[in-house]
Amino acid sequence: MTTKANATDDSFHVFDTTLRDGAQREGINLTVADKLTIARHLDTFGVGYIEGGWPGANPRDTEFFARAQKEITFENAQLVAFGATRRAGGRAADDPQVKALLNSGAPVITLVAKSHDRHVELALRTTLEENLEMVRDTVSHLCEQGRRVFVDCEHFFDGYRANAAYAKSVVRTAHEAAGAEVVILCDTNGGMLPAQVQAVVSTVIADTGARLGIHAQDDTGCAVANTLAAVDAGATHVQCTANGYGERVGNANLFPVVAALELKYGMKVLPEGALAEMTRISHAIAEVVNLTPSTHQPYVGVSAFAHKAGLHASAIKVDPDLYQHIDPELVGNTMRMLVSDMAGRASIELKGKELGVDLGDDRALVGRVVERVKERELQGYTYEAADASFELLLRGEVEGRARRYFRTESWRAIVEDRPDGTHANEATVKLWAKGERIVATAEGNGPVNALDRALRVALERIYPQLAKLELIDYKVRILEGRTGTESTTRVLITTGDGAGDWATVGVAENVIAASWQALEDAYTYGLLRAGVEPTE
Repeated sequence: MTTKANATDDSFHVFDTTLRDGAQREGINLTVADKLTIARHLDTFGVGYIEGGWPGANPRDTEFFARAQKEITFENAQLVAFGATRRAGGRAADDPQVKALLNSGAPVITLVAKSHDRHVELALRTTLEENLEMVRDTVSHLCEQGRRVFVDCEHFFDGYRANAAYAKSVVRTAHEAAGAEVVILCDTNGGMLPAQVQAVVSTVIADTGARLGIHAQDDTGCAVANTLAAVDAGATHVQCTANGYGERVGNANLFPVVAALELKYGMKVLPEGALAEMTRISHAIAEVVNLTPSTHQPYVGVSAFAHKAGLHASAIKVDPDLYQHIDPELVGNTMRMLVSDMAGRASIELKGKELGVDLGDDRALVGRVVERVKERELQGYTYEAADASFELLLRGEVEGRARRYFRTESWRAIVEDRPDGTHANEATVKLWAKGERIVATAEGNGPVNALDRALRVALERIYPQLAKLELIDYKVRILEGRTGTESTTRVLITTGDGAGDWATVGVAENVIAASWQALEDAYTYGLLRAGVEPTE
C-alpha cells in the first residue's frame, strides 16, 4: 500500500467508514475483494480517509489490510485501521489488539473510547479513572510508534447529558495528555437533533480546545443535518458512509454531506472534478454491496432531479433553476421529465427533447400526445417508469404509425400441473416478420419466461441483434378499482443489451396478456436502439 499526497489539505477531513460501520448494515456482507473495490472507488472520489475495518478482530479485515498494502496505490486517501483502547489493568505495549493495529501497516488509527460513565462501569467493568488511563496509554503508545491517532468517543452525546464533566475529561485526556489529532464526538444511538448537536459541539470546543469531529447515526433521520450542525459549531472532521449504509437505519450519508460542504458551504473538500463523479461512485458502490441504488436519494438518485407536474415542467422550460436547487450535472446526475396524467404540453416537449425526438412547433401533435398519455394512464399504464414504451408511443404519433418490426398473429401460454407436483410451462407464438410467417414454441421457468423464449426463437434468426437482449427485472402490480381475480394488472419489464437498459409497460385483465404487451415493446425498442429499420 502506498499513498500519494492528499488532494486536500489537513484543515478539514472527509472520513469514510463504509468498510467498517457501513458494513454493519443488515443485508451487507462484504468479501475482501468487495472491500478492495469499494476502497478504490472511495479513493477515486477523493475522500481523505478510508476506515478499512478492525484488524485482528476478524480474519477478513486482517486480510484486507494485508492485501491493500500490496494491491492499492491511494491517490487521495489514507487508510485507517479501527480498534479499541487497551484492556483495563494492562499496558498498551503488551496488548495483542493494539499490536494488531500496528501490524496492519495503516498510517492512521482510530481508537474507540468510552465517554459515557455508565458504559465504563457497566460494559468495561472498570473505574472512571482507569478508563482515562486506558485512553492516555493507548493513544500515547500509538503516537510513539509513529501513527496518527483519531479517537472516537462512543456514546458521547448521551454521556454528556448524563455526566458532562466526565465526557469532557475523556476529550481532554485524548487531546492534551495523549496527543490525539482529532477527537470525534459520536452520536452512537442516533438520538440527537441538529440544535442539540450544535450546542454541545460549541461548548466542548470552548471548554477543551480540542480539534473535534462528528460521527452521526441516522435514527432520528437527522444524521446529515447533525453532521452539518457540528460543522457549523466548529467541527473539522466528518465521518460518513457511502449511501448512508450502517447499523439499524444507517449513518450520515457521505454524498449529501460532501455535496452540501462543496455547493452550499463553498468549502473545497474534494479534488478538482471529483464532485461530478458522485452519482457514478454512489451507484458503483451500491452494485458492489448488491443493493439497489435508492431512486430518491438526494443528489444522486435517479429521481433527485425528476419533474412530473405540468406546472413544474412549464417553469423548467423557461429556466431549470426555478425548480432545482442545483445544476444536476455538478454531481454527475441529469434532469428527467416524467410523463404521466399530470403532464402538460411543456412536459411532453421537454421529454421529447430528452429522448431526441423532434416535435418541432406542432402544437396539435403535442396536444394529441398529451391526450393519449392521459387516456392510457387512466387505463392503468404508467410512463414515468417506462420511458421506452413512451418513446415508442411518441415516435408513433410523430411518424403517423406505430413502429413495428413484427406483427403478432396470436400467442398462447400453457401451464401443465403434473401428478408429481411439478409444472411444465410452454408457449407458442405465431407472427409475421419481413413477409415471413413464423411459428415458434418454447418452454420456460413460468409462462412469461416461456413467452419470452418463444418470441426470441421466432425472431433471432431474422433479427440477430436480439441475441444480446436480456430480461433484467419483472414487476407486477394489481391496480385499484377491482379486487381478486377480476383485477386489472400492470406489468413493468426492464430489459438490457449490455450497453444499457430500458423499461416497458403492459396493462391487461390478466398478467400474461399484460406481460406480452411489455415484451413486445421491449423487443421493438431493442431493435430501435440497434438502428434496425422497421419492416411492418
